[in-house]
Amino acid sequence: MRLCGWGVLAAGFVLASLNLRPALAGVSPLLGDIMGDLGLGAAAGGAVTTIMVLCLGLAGPLAPALASRIGLDRTLLVGLLVLAAGVALRVSGGVIALYAGSAVAGTAIAIMNVTMPGVVKQHFPHRVGVYTGVYVSGLVVGAAGASAVMVPIAQEHGWRPAAVSAAALALLAALLWTPQALRRPSVHAQDAPRPYAMLLRRRSTWYITGFMGVQSLTFYIMLAWLPTIFRDAGLPADEAGYLLALTNLAQIAATLTVPVHAGRVASQVPHVVAAAGLTVAGYLGVLLAPTTVPWLWMIVLGVGQGASLALVLLIITLRAPGPASVTALSAVAQSAGYVIAALGPLAIGLVHEISGDWTVPLLIGLAACAGQLFLGLLAARPVAGSGHPAATRVTENPTPGAP
Repeated sequence: MRLCGWGVLAAGFVLASLNLRPALAGVSPLLGDIMGDLGLGAAAGGAVTTIMVLCLGLAGPLAPALASRIGLDRTLLVGLLVLAAGVALRVSGGVIALYAGSAVAGTAIAIMNVTMPGVVKQHFPHRVGVYTGVYVSGLVVGAAGASAVMVPIAQEHGWRPAAVSAAALALLAALLWTPQALRRPSVHAQDAPRPYAMLLRRRSTWYITGFMGVQSLTFYIMLAWLPTIFRDAGLPADEAGYLLALTNLAQIAATLTVPVHAGRVASQVPHVVAAAGLTVAGYLGVLLAPTTVPWLWMIVLGVGQGASLALVLLIITLRAPGPASVTALSAVAQSAGYVIAALGPLAIGLVHEISGDWTVPLLIGLAACAGQLFLGLLAARPVAGSGHPAATRVTENPTPGAP
C-alpha cells in the first residue's frame, strides 16, 4: 500500500514537471497560424510569449503566499488547474482572450516553477539531486515535446485544438496529484514561513538570484535568436530548426545527470565552472564558425545550458533548510530571473538592428556568460544551516541580524 502511494506521488510529480513548459514552448510553432487567424502583426504576435515570460517573473511571489495557507501540495494542484483554465481561455475567442489566457497560464507556470523545489525538499529530502534532475528533465522534455507535436496537430485540426492540448496534459497531472494534495500534511512536512525581510538580508540569496537571472538571460537569448543566426549565416531554415531541437535534446542529458552528482557534495563550484565553460564554448562556436560542425556547437551549448539550469534549481533547494524556506528563496530567485530573461531577447534584437550583424549581440551574450560564471561561483559555495550535511562545516558570514 505504501509502495502504491509512493508510485502515485512519483507519477504525479513527473507529470507535473512535464507541464512546466508546453503552454509556453508550444506557442512559437503555432505563432504564424495564430497571427493569420487573428490578424496580428509580428510585434503583437511576439507579445504572447513576452507576456508569459514576464508572468513567470512577476507572479512568482504568489506561490509562497499560497503555500503558507494551503500547503505546497495543494499549491501545486492549484497551479495545474489554473494552467488548464488559462490554456483553455487562450483559445476560446479573439485577441483579448489570447492575451488574457496567456497571462493566466504564465501565472500558473510561475506558481509551479516556484513550488517544485519546495516539493522536492518536502517529499524527497534525502534525494534532492536525483529528483531535481527528474523535474528539470521533465521541464526540458515537456518543452521539446510540445514543440514537436503542435504543428502536426495544427495541420490536422487547426491551431486551437493544438494549443488546447496542453490543458489536457495539465488536467491529467492534476488528476494524479489530487490524492497527494488532499492528504493531511504531516508535522514534518511543514516549517515556519520564511520572512522575506530575513531572507533578503542573506548574501547567498542575492548570489543565487543573480545566478538565476544571468543564466536565464544567456538561455533565452539563444532560444529566441539561434535559428535566425543560423539562417543569416547561410544555413537552410529547416536545418536551423533541427539544430535548435538538437540543443534541447542535449540539455536532457545534462539535467538527468548533473544534479545527481552535484547534489551529493557540499560545494557545486566545479560543476558551475564546467557548465559555464561549455556554454561559453557553444557561444564561441556560433560566433566564430556557425556553419562549421554546427551540430557540435549545439551539443556543447545544450549540455552547458541544461547543466546551468539544473544547478541553479538544485542550489535553491539545497541552500534553504526546509520546504517553506526553499519556496521563498525560489520565489525571489525565479521572479528576478525571468524578468531579466524576458528583457534579454528584446535587447539583443535591438542591438542586432543597430549593429547590422550578430557579432556584437553574441559578444554581449559572452559577457553575460562571464557574469553567470562569477555569480555562479558565489552561489555554489555551501552555507551553514542549509540542511546539507557537509554544509555545516562552512559559514556564510551573513549580514548582521540574518539567520
